[in-house]
Amino acid sequence: MANGTTQGRALYEHEAPVLSTRWSADGTKVISGGCDKAVRLYDIQSGQQQQIGIHDAPVKSVRYVEVTNSNQPVVVSGSWDKTLKYWDMRTPQPIATINLPERVYAMDSSQKLLVVGTAERHVIIIDLNNPQAIFKQTMSPLKWQTRTICCYPQGNGYALGSIEGRCAIQYVDEQDEANKAGFSFKCHRDIKQRESIIYSLNSISFHPIYGTFCTASSDGTFNFWDKDARHRLKGFPNCKATISTTAFNRNGSIFAYALSYDWSKGYQFNRPDYPNVIRLHPTKDEEIKQRNKKR
Repeated sequence: MANGTTQGRALYEHEAPVLSTRWSADGTKVISGGCDKAVRLYDIQSGQQQQIGIHDAPVKSVRYVEVTNSNQPVVVSGSWDKTLKYWDMRTPQPIATINLPERVYAMDSSQKLLVVGTAERHVIIIDLNNPQAIFKQTMSPLKWQTRTICCYPQGNGYALGSIEGRCAIQYVDEQDEANKAGFSFKCHRDIKQRESIIYSLNSISFHPIYGTFCTASSDGTFNFWDKDARHRLKGFPNCKATISTTAFNRNGSIFAYALSYDWSKGYQFNRPDYPNVIRLHPTKDEEIKQRNKKR
């Protein structure tokens, strides 16, 4: 609401923990996937939910994508069964399946770009003009397990985060990569005199208008960054709980982040009183907009 308060409007359930959700572009539907191996759709207007897809293992990530030669949005799901499946909501069978080298750990899409990160650090890039084929397969530039992927709003590259507290900036086109030089940087680390405590980078989200981005971590902090200028725009105080996921709203005026245990320290740290909340942060231009370069 305009005054910053929230009100629950709808609820639907999976039969096991939910791992991923996504709004449709028009804001009328929600898709979700989880440990019950199902892909579900909830219609906001009718209040009805239906299962639109199924995998052989938990569904780690779901996205709406615009596929060439399709007259309506298609749902894509990535699973621990090492497959990527495309679903037309009018039929129970996938319209296409892509076999992957490993289990899906992270996935995102923007424009005609779909990027999937799997176990063993594989990165699969798909051009949605030809969605049934892998456009490019490469290895993560980071040394440790992939935790999150987010595509640039322009659809020409992606940011990748890992459990080692490091973020990589990558471009898909080889000429873009050569001209803009993809890079990686350390973040979310507590540097002591003789040691560094490293925290998992759990979530990356790009501002839909400015193209700047956020990183959020198991250290309980989030930061806003400018990838083109290669510097941090704004750091925020520690939330005293791990941040598991983040998102900007459609115009970037609100930044949402979830506090909940991310299992980064094992089951023994999952206390009954651990926070499970979603917070909303109204963004200001001075903290999220790219700054003019000094002459």
